[in-house]
Amino acid sequence: LQYMSGFGNEHVSEDPRCPGALPEGQNNPQVCPYGLYAEQLSGSAFTCPRPTNKRSWLYRILPSVCHKPFKPLKEGQLTHDWDEVEPDPNQLRWKPFEIPKAPQNKLDFVSGLHTLCGAGDPRGRNGIAVHIFVCNTSMLDRCLYNSDGDFLIVPQQGKLLITTEFGKMLVEPNEICVIQQGMRFSVEVFGETRGYILEVYGAHFELPDLGPIGANGLANPRDFLVPVAWYEDRQVPGGYTVISKYQGKLFAAQQDFSPFNVVAWHGNYTPYKYHLEKFMVINSVAFDHADPSIFTVLTAKTTRPGVALADFVIFPPRWGVADNTFRPPYYHRNCMSEFMGLIKGHYEAKEEGFQPGGASLHSMMTPHGPDADCFEKASKAKLEPERVAEGTMAFMFESSLSLAVTKWGLQTSNRLDKNYYKCWEPLKSHFNPKCK
Repeated sequence: LQYMSGFGNEHVSEDPRCPGALPEGQNNPQVCPYGLYAEQLSGSAFTCPRPTNKRSWLYRILPSVCHKPFKPLKEGQLTHDWDEVEPDPNQLRWKPFEIPKAPQNKLDFVSGLHTLCGAGDPRGRNGIAVHIFVCNTSMLDRCLYNSDGDFLIVPQQGKLLITTEFGKMLVEPNEICVIQQGMRFSVEVFGETRGYILEVYGAHFELPDLGPIGANGLANPRDFLVPVAWYEDRQVPGGYTVISKYQGKLFAAQQDFSPFNVVAWHGNYTPYKYHLEKFMVINSVAFDHADPSIFTVLTAKTTRPGVALADFVIFPPRWGVADNTFRPPYYHRNCMSEFMGLIKGHYEAKEEGFQPGGASLHSMMTPHGPDADCFEKASKAKLEPERVAEGTMAFMFESSLSLAVTKWGLQTSNRLDKNYYKCWEPLKSHFNPKCK
């Protein structure tokens, strides 16, 4: 597989089987090369300022309008109903989500989507959702596109071969990919597969501003990869299913050809992927503990400066060198909602109960922090330069919205760890008024 690099770049790509497929000097000629159809995919309003204006032109064998009418499709455990169960302000943690065995229950990427929590309304274009995907079979002659927003996909177990209208991407654990609103894609898997999805509606992901950090650091633009054009001119007499996620519901339409028939394209509205090992970590080198915002990979902004609809934050391997400092994450109450997942390894603040493929949610103003064992060890540790989180990759979806947990998350999944609160019970008072 080949890729082009750069975040938000104006890319140009054509399948080498059809050289010259891109029109010269204009987007929409009267007759396109090779008899192709021109089709624009807009990711922003036409009148958005140039820095935020997103669109791509696709040159395809048949336009995407050629399909039968959409009909409702059963959503399974996908939902945007945030009132299924009563709110729960407790600290929540889930054991690794179970992947069904293929012979008993075949699930592809779409049928394996399970909504865990979220807030807001896709119709009002403001909100997010967190989904878990568990699947064991590839999508066959069917694709998905999200009319509601963008998918940030975090595979945890098993690799994903994702075919999009723009080309193919191979996304493995410790990589992420973003499929933006409206882009059709299909997912091939190679066994039991699991991961996390952050869906945002109302904004696109951006690189965070660097401020005093300067020009370089965190996720560098050149490390984001975009697929190159690839097409198939394939008829599907039995019917190809195009699935639309629209207003939180699924709908399916039939057509008799593959939608991945884009011979060439150009623009700045594309799918992309990123390897988390490329992240340039910024950290404290003197004393005290910097806020986790320094680990932000991508952000989806709100209209309020500095307040995110959603941030994607990682906690990668790094050096800890701060003097006279309690080095693990501090005890905290936050005006944001913090959903955490673990791709691999052992998270430094909770090495036992927080497992790869599981998750936790610390809701708005719900206190959280290191478990008792972590606190005691870190309080007594000899402070030398040390590698932190070696062999580990934890991440956080952080949002300014107050997230509601679904019935599947609290009950049906049967993965909620009801003993989570006990990890703080051994904490004891060290207060001594005679010892300063």
